[in-house]
Amino acid sequence: MDRTFILRFAVAFILIMHSVPGMFNNGIHEFGTLYLNTVGFAPYGVLLAWLIKLSHVVAAVLLLLNKYIKIASIVTIFVLIMGIIMVHYPEGWFVVGGGRNGVEFNFLLIFVLLAIMFPEGINSKLSKK
Repeated sequence: MDRTFILRFAVAFILIMHSVPGMFNNGIHEFGTLYLNTVGFAPYGVLLAWLIKLSHVVAAVLLLLNKYIKIASIVTIFVLIMGIIMVHYPEGWFVVGGGRNGVEFNFLLIFVLLAIMFPEGINSKLSKK
């Protein structure tokens, strides 16, 4: 195991739990039709919802295999940022407690993915050039 395994495992587990149940309980279809279609993605809301959730599954597998970490993380960070912009930002910062459905969880996941992408830190990558 390398130094990022624990974080990679945790993020992979979160991505699987955020995507797979929706594949079996109509959640993806509802997200596509009841949200994405209504905010301007019609008639492609359901397709986009499936692509988002499948990207989570692919990213989870790649994180567990420690393969293509940067591309998996970049795609996932993009999805998380879009989630912040479209869904979570209007709800505020807090997921629970001081609010509901806020940005704090996505914010944390973004920075965990950055830590996985750059286990030696960003400065070490810049100083090697």
